Order: sequence, then C-alpha cells, then structure tokens
Amino acid sequence: MLEFRKDPVIGRWVIISSERGLRPNDFSLSSDPQAEKTCPFCPGREHLTTQEIYAIRPDHTPPNTPGWRLRVIPNKFPALQIEGHLRQRADGIYDKMNGVGAHEVIIETPDHGKTLSDLNEQEIREIFLAYRSRILDLHNDKRLRYVMVFKNHGQAAGASLSHPHSQLIATPIVPKRVSEELIGSEAYFRYKDRCVFCDIINQEMDDMVRIIESNDHFIAIAPYAPRCPFETWILPRNHLPFFEETPDSAMSDLAVIMMSLMQRIDIVLKRPPYNILIHNSPFDYKFPEAYHWHIEIMPRSTWVAGFEWGTGFYINPTPPEEAAEFLRNTQLAR
Repeated sequence: MLEFRKDPVIGRWVIISSERGLRPNDFSLSSDPQAEKTCPFCPGREHLTTQEIYAIRPDHTPPNTPGWRLRVIPNKFPALQIEGHLRQRADGIYDKMNGVGAHEVIIETPDHGKTLSDLNEQEIREIFLAYRSRILDLHNDKRLRYVMVFKNHGQAAGASLSHPHSQLIATPIVPKRVSEELIGSEAYFRYKDRCVFCDIINQEMDDMVRIIESNDHFIAIAPYAPRCPFETWILPRNHLPFFEETPDSAMSDLAVIMMSLMQRIDIVLKRPPYNILIHNSPFDYKFPEAYHWHIEIMPRSTWVAGFEWGTGFYINPTPPEEAAEFLRNTQLAR
C-alpha cells in the first residue's frame, strides 16, 4: 500500500508505505567483515539495484556497470511511486490520495568505507550537482510540488544501509514542517519588507559568536534556537530561494564549507550519526523574496522523547554559542 492520509485535526499528511518494511538492513552485520561483500550499492553489484537515472562516470563506461563515481537510482523500496494518478478522495470524514511521487537514492561514492567527511571537494561538489540535476528534472512533472533532499547517516539517524548515500523524495504536497517555515518567513517579510534568513545572516555577521565559518558564497552557523546539540545551518550569503538555481560558480564554495563542517563535527563529536536536510522553496512558490534555501545538519547525540513529541518543544543542553566555538576552533588536518 502506498497512499497519503490526512490528519483531520491539524492537517498533516502522512505517507502509508508498506513497501518500506521490506528494506534490507546491513547494520546488524556491521561488525562482520563480510558485510561489505553483500552491499547492493558497491561497484560490481549494479544488477542488484534499479536502473540508474543519473550517473557521473567516464564516457566509455555504459550505464549500470562499474566505473561510476556517483549513481542515482529509483529507491527499490519506495515511500512513493512515480506511476499513477493522485486521485484525492474522501474516506468518511477523512481524506486520502494515491501515493504518487518520486523516491530516489543518490549513491555518493563507490567506496563503501567512506563518510561525507572523508570525501574531497570535487566529490562533494558532484553530489550537489546531482541533487540540482534531479530537482530540475522532477520540476517537469506537474503532479509534484516539493522535493526534500536528505541524508541519514548511521543507524540511529534512520539509515538502513551503511554505504554512503542520500535520498530524494518528491511529493505532490508541501510538507507541513516546510509550510510552517514558509508562513513564518512570509509574515516576517510582510512586517519588515526583508527576508528573515538574510537578516539572520546579517546579525550573525555582526555578532560573530555563532558563526562557524564562511566563504564568498556561504556561511555556516549554529542557529540561535537549535533543537539539538551542535545543530548547524549552511546558508547562501546572497538571497537565493531555490537550491536548483545555485550557480556553478557557487557550487565549489558549497562543497568546501560542507567538507570542512563535516570534518569538524566528526572530530568534535567522534563521528556521530546525523541527518542532513535541504530546505528548499516549493516548485510553484509565489513569494520567493521571502524565503532562502538552506541546509540543516542535525547530529544525533540526544534522543527526542515524550516531552518533545507531546509539546513540540526541544530540550538542548548545549548553547549554540558554545557549540559554534567548539567547531570553529577545531583544528583540521590539511
């Protein structure tokens, strides 16, 4: 079963996806040196995955064969499927519609043992280029309104396979969490005639206490009200509502700041599990001057428990000023 169901109280849509229960999990084998030999994402096992829809590989290597540096494939156990019609309909007092969308996996490197902090600038740049290419392609599907790109690293962060990969899910609905961000950003713009994210960047540049690092195109900060210890954001320094409009000239700076930041997090927190989320504008967004795409990095060093689930409040034992100082002062190997 693949379908959307709407909560009638708060208007939140939920994806019911029984396919996801069939996913393989190699973390139970992580202590077994033979586990890598069964990984479906490793080179030489392309026949175990779905057919690639994007790849970075030498020109002479055919699709779905070894030789690639990065592959994008449809998820074999998707939360949503590209085929079909939305067909929203009533179910008594409830609303539901078919689970139409896209669910893709970005296999970031052929090297099973690497993490994001082990990749070089060019490898990370190619990951971002893959995201951009796939978002632009999915933009052509008029059924879809939003794409969430995310990375779950480590079992505690929700990853089921340890080979370095990220995912993309495109939906016909703007998610409630994103809608709340958009509504807040629009309200701020109507009140002050400025983008709230641009104002955050300007204040952080003035305060200089929560900035971790910056370059010509991007800035990394510990946000003022972080939900977890060492939560970090990367933002374009110039107003940019759509990730897919990030120019080639800025992609290298994005790769550099991501590489450095992940190395800092791995050193300070000893290679923690984490989630990375790209918050982007919807395809049909009509208020682009109010919103600013950004990346949120959430190390998983604490648990979300009953109080957080019940109230929406987060309890964070590490002030962002201290987290920023730790990360900023971390010595990286050069």
